Amino acid sequence: MFPTIGHLFEYVFNTRLSFPIQTLGFFVALSFLLAYVVFTSEFKRYEANGKIHAFKRTVVVGKPASVLDLLVNFLLGFILGFKFLGAIFYYQSFVADPRRYLLSIHGSTLAGLLAGTAFAVWVYLDKKRDQLQKPTMIEETRHPYQLMGLIVFSVGFFGFIGAKLFDAAEHIAQFRYNPLAVLFSSNGFAYYGGLIFGALTYLYIGYRHGMKQVHLADIGSPGMMLAYGIGRIGCQLAGDGDWGIINMHVKPQWLNWLPNWMWSFKYPHNAINAGIPIPGCNGNYCNQLVKGVYPTPFYEAALCIGMFLLMWAFRKKIKVPGLMFCIYLILNGGERFLIEHIRINFNYSYLGITFTQAELIGSLMLLGGVVGLAIIAYKRFRPYRQPV
Repeated sequence: MFPTIGHLFEYVFNTRLSFPIQTLGFFVALSFLLAYVVFTSEFKRYEANGKIHAFKRTVVVGKPASVLDLLVNFLLGFILGFKFLGAIFYYQSFVADPRRYLLSIHGSTLAGLLAGTAFAVWVYLDKKRDQLQKPTMIEETRHPYQLMGLIVFSVGFFGFIGAKLFDAAEHIAQFRYNPLAVLFSSNGFAYYGGLIFGALTYLYIGYRHGMKQVHLADIGSPGMMLAYGIGRIGCQLAGDGDWGIINMHVKPQWLNWLPNWMWSFKYPHNAINAGIPIPGCNGNYCNQLVKGVYPTPFYEAALCIGMFLLMWAFRKKIKVPGLMFCIYLILNGGERFLIEHIRINFNYSYLGITFTQAELIGSLMLLGGVVGLAIIAYKRFRPYRQPV
């Protein structure tokens, strides 16, 4: 496994590189970048088709920087300086576990103050350069795809909160015992929590700018599928604990062409140091699982990227509003519902039925997609009724 990009670089190029950025975090960032490209492309296509439209907004030009402008930029600069420049002063902690460092209270206050001041001075001078003796109001045209910067930032922020809250719900006993440790742990993120909170944020931003929810859902479906698949590549490469149950079955002969790690894998050098020590390995990330498990992140990555390619190939042929979103719900919900049967996870029990959180949400997505298809079919093919 490759807990950091440095480990992955060393494996591919046989050259040691001290690059402590975690592999999972890198692929999550890559998933956001690729989703940005897909979302932008679909926003432009839907606007060209007349399904969504540009909008007007009134802005004031020539104003000096407000106290709020200065404060927001100072805080942003302080956080960046405190953590990212502070990593220089806490380099060993950062290299050992970048994610834990970023979620800790460690950092450089001096670097934060300097960066915050620099950000505030920059916005002050930028506003000063364009300041007018008498500020004026102008109306400008904005296209939907120009909202993508706001969407990415907002979805990332609220998606992170949702992922932590849903993870806390999955580990409710630990949360009751020590809520702060669960919420601020460097591990523990529930995908569907991030998806739900992020999707609601995305829909709200689109609604505020006059776009129909059904078109927003269709626009976002391919991008969400791709982002999930890319993120799962990071889970597989890093070994973040999101793997399957122990695979007790011998690989059948008809699958002999399949590499052994695709059937059963012990995740050596995994990012969370799960399992037992690897003989002869010294330092961090020197553990592997006792028994081989199903590499479910690999299965999900292959399935979701393949399903994205199908959705992308047929997107221009899908004309009915809501149909693309129903297809996404069925494919993603059905995939997750099935994969939960061989995936390690916390189980709930209700009325004698045992299920996981993701299994429940996946089944609801699948059901929602089927119901949506039924509604679309009824509206399109119901008999024409003569007025009485």
